[in-house]
Amino acid sequence: MIPAIRPTQSIAAPTDWYALSPLWQGNEAIVQRGLPHHQLAPAWQVILLGDGSPTRYLQLLTGEPTEVDVIDMSLVDRDSDGAPAAIQKVPAPWLRRQVWLRTASGQRLAYATSWWEASHVDEYLQNRSLPVWANLAKLRTELYRDVQGIEYGNSAPLEEAFGQSGPFWGRYYLFWHHGRPITLIYEVFSPYLQKYLGPTHTP
Repeated sequence: MIPAIRPTQSIAAPTDWYALSPLWQGNEAIVQRGLPHHQLAPAWQVILLGDGSPTRYLQLLTGEPTEVDVIDMSLVDRDSDGAPAAIQKVPAPWLRRQVWLRTASGQRLAYATSWWEASHVDEYLQNRSLPVWANLAKLRTELYRDVQGIEYGNSAPLEEAFGQSGPFWGRYYLFWHHGRPITLIYEVFSPYLQKYLGPTHTP
């Protein structure tokens, strides 16, 4: 069952990145209190609502290094790009980065789009072929992951890319460093992860 809770913010339909077409959205307040377990299983809530590194979680779950396929690095200037409203907290102009997160053996596990302050992106992504977490860990950067919202919805391109049927669960969050937001990240997770986490909800 889809939770009958309405969000305070919505996401516009983008053209150049793979946002979900939401069946349901939850705002920051919902993220903070969590969802009933019959709507989203506890293990999935840890991944979606927790403030830990998804890259690290995926590596621990699969037993393989999490690798990145970068599919886009585009300057979107001051165009909001159909991103969540929280993008306005990141200083413009923005550089958008899109990646697949996959196992070393090639299984796609997640899709992520991030928007960075263009003038500072090279400080944090010194090796753009590595996951964000790996880049920041090398720099010993202290960060706060501030989950802003959660979504459940469909995407034909993601169905094709994951080789899995939707709907999918996704989320978006801000990274804060020294009291300022440095990036907004939007992630969608493949149902393939049920192999490790179990079903996304209980009957």
